[in-house]
Amino acid sequence: MTGAPAAIHTRIEEEVGRLAEQLTELSLDLHAHPELAMQEEHAAKRLTGLLRDDFEVEEGVGGLPTAFRATAGAGSPVVAFLCEYDALPGIGHGCGHNLIAAGGAGAALALRRAAPQLPGAVSCIGTPGEEGAGGKVLLLDAGVFDGVDAALMFHPSDTTMPIRHATATCPFTVEFHGVAAHAAASAHEGRSALAAVIQFFVGVDALRQFVPETSRMHGVITHGGEAANVVPAYTRAEFMVRALTGDVVGDLADRVEAVAEAAARATGTTVTITRGIAYAERKNNHVIAGLVADHLRRQGVPVEQPVLRGGTGSSDIGNVSLVLPTIHPYLQVMDRGTPTHSEAMADAVAAPRAHEAMLRMATALACAGADLLADPELLATARAEFATRGPDLPQ
Repeated sequence: MTGAPAAIHTRIEEEVGRLAEQLTELSLDLHAHPELAMQEEHAAKRLTGLLRDDFEVEEGVGGLPTAFRATAGAGSPVVAFLCEYDALPGIGHGCGHNLIAAGGAGAALALRRAAPQLPGAVSCIGTPGEEGAGGKVLLLDAGVFDGVDAALMFHPSDTTMPIRHATATCPFTVEFHGVAAHAAASAHEGRSALAAVIQFFVGVDALRQFVPETSRMHGVITHGGEAANVVPAYTRAEFMVRALTGDVVGDLADRVEAVAEAAARATGTTVTITRGIAYAERKNNHVIAGLVADHLRRQGVPVEQPVLRGGTGSSDIGNVSLVLPTIHPYLQVMDRGTPTHSEAMADAVAAPRAHEAMLRMATALACAGADLLADPELLATARAEFATRGPDLPQ
């Protein structure tokens, strides 16, 4: 296994250098205009506009208005770079998706411009709605990933690691329906939806000691009533369960739903439970992740050995990783210990340090993509690992 010639790696690095100002401006623009899941009209327009001169661009793929697929070249293999660009409510880009978008698009452009002679195709797929809306899951179901041989992306973090485990998760909405009444004059005629949702949370707390230590159950009450002197007829909660695998998540979700149904019976209310899109555990392709790590080290970026323990979040990239060879390395763009999904991270991912790191990652991703296109044996090794290795689980 040799990968692409060193001359191609050098040309990719030069192309990223030429794109640096444009990619940084794009990232800062997305950061300044945060858009929630499935509403990323500005981001999708900026990204497709950047790619259009070098790629054939399809907008609205998979039936998602803010999704896209840009393709250059033809035939097999197909190496796809994935972009995320949705933001968080109230925090903006506190997860750094502005960097993911600019870096993914930059990797695709640099690879195509540096080595158009390589066999196969380079693709850049815009995947909206990672923050809970399951954009990648919907695109998978719609066939947008059909024919893709490898999917490459990265995530900003406080450390640089080639792989990381992630939990499977299932979100759901719990709505309680009661009977309104005057809270003083005729409370006995009411049936409190607020009492029901409170009992639901209390019941989940009682359940915690009987679930695996690696599982998580958490939620918020998004509607708790209208006035203190009215027995609430309607309440609503958003809830999530997480576990190491999708099978455990499914069992845990059933148990949490049973708690909600019991709370409704206990309070004389009714409950409506709506499950959202489930995210799978992550199956990192170590062969491809190792390529990216090597190309980062070549640029002087320290890469840490992954530690498969501790709590992690969830992402719809897990669903992709169970279908085809996929990587999701982490890139340090902020001080160690900076929390994700925070205002501190939102500030960090707009800083020069973050953009310098993003450009190095774009180079590493593009070089790894060139290796896969240039070396059939290397791609075959990645495929063989995918066929035999299971998901990465904490020790």
